[in-house]
Amino acid sequence: MKHKRYYFIGIGGIGMSALAQHLHAAGCDVYGYDKTPSRVTADLEDLGVSIVFDQAVTAIPTACLNTDTQIIYTPAIPDKHLQLHYFKTHNFKLQKRAALLGDLTKASITLAVAGTHGKTTTSAILAHLMHTADCAFTAFIGGVMKKHQSNYLNFGTDYCVVEADEYDRSFLHLFPKYACVTSMDADHLDIYETTENIQDTYAQFIAQVSEAVIAPKELGLGTVHYAVQEQAHFSAHNIICTPTGYKFTLKTPKASYSDVHFPMLGAHNINNALAAVALASQIGIPTTTLVAGLASFKGIDRRMNIHHVDDKILVDDYAHHPTEIQAVYSSLKTHFPKAKLGVVFQPHLFSRTRDFWKDFTTTLAQFDTVALMDIYPARELPLPGITSAALLDALPHGNKQVITDKALKTYIKNSSTDVIALLGAGDIGVTIKTLMKS
Repeated sequence: MKHKRYYFIGIGGIGMSALAQHLHAAGCDVYGYDKTPSRVTADLEDLGVSIVFDQAVTAIPTACLNTDTQIIYTPAIPDKHLQLHYFKTHNFKLQKRAALLGDLTKASITLAVAGTHGKTTTSAILAHLMHTADCAFTAFIGGVMKKHQSNYLNFGTDYCVVEADEYDRSFLHLFPKYACVTSMDADHLDIYETTENIQDTYAQFIAQVSEAVIAPKELGLGTVHYAVQEQAHFSAHNIICTPTGYKFTLKTPKASYSDVHFPMLGAHNINNALAAVALASQIGIPTTTLVAGLASFKGIDRRMNIHHVDDKILVDDYAHHPTEIQAVYSSLKTHFPKAKLGVVFQPHLFSRTRDFWKDFTTTLAQFDTVALMDIYPARELPLPGITSAALLDALPHGNKQVITDKALKTYIKNSSTDVIALLGAGDIGVTIKTLMKS
């Protein structure tokens, strides 16, 4: 790769940080801005990446004021952002994160994971399976893999594992050889407006895949299907719930494998494991190697992570869509059938809260206790009437309240429930990490 200078606006984002790591490893000069320091930005700084936390134009490093600097940004950055506006109006080269990712994948055989839910877990499992099989690959993961303590893996360039993000139609920059579509629920309606537009865009992405497309049998898409307790090219049967995950029989097009162990809670993660196995099989990894790899998977931060605090079990998960919350609830009912279940949820985005208002109230009401934190705005401005307090009022429940992040520790200590799910895609993850240290 030609040595260049890059400046990332929003470098602390999980997708942006992986790209920054890749370019730094390739010998490029990498700089960036982010709103606040985090574990991600600290790790980048430890590598030697220079980061500023002030969006003023005067904060831009002098080296990056040369118009040869490539500016990388995401659609989550508003046009009025001072630095982005400066770069756009001063003849700099700008590129969206998704376009850069598309460029970086062109030299490798790309395996992409798309879908409303399960992208990060499936791509992380796939990367782990390829690592255990000694494949030469690079992976850009949307979460921190526990075994590697990173969202970026670099073990070669023959293959590339990426998440195909549907937000802002980003995945249309990818032209993978193999791809998986894990699900296709309505989301990001601020971009797509209608379910039909979502389906049309997924169809366009699928058309860009040159070889196999893997999908759940129920979706009716693709050329290779997977399913739980049903016949498919790849399927799981005889499922047994264990204290650490599941055991099941794996059926492939060629053989069956009994007592396959997968150490992750959540029945939805069996689907993710099947998707990863199906993808890995496309590049010729022996199934026996894949079975052994499933058993040694260590998981991902904020994906059904279990913590024991005093007499409570805390389950930390990134779930921020009603379908994902439902999956967490169903998993907890399976693994803790006699326990009282509580939920602390931080809604993510005003638009998503508005678009799935009724679904949120229905799903959250299943828990024995409900606590809501303020909506995490991310890239959005507030919408009239869309608040956590209003959502709570609409929730048909007798044990509910709105809490602040500072009150979380006390709320958990005084809760009458045995198991509490801590859910959301905003900064609740940071709050939880702080809680675990206190």
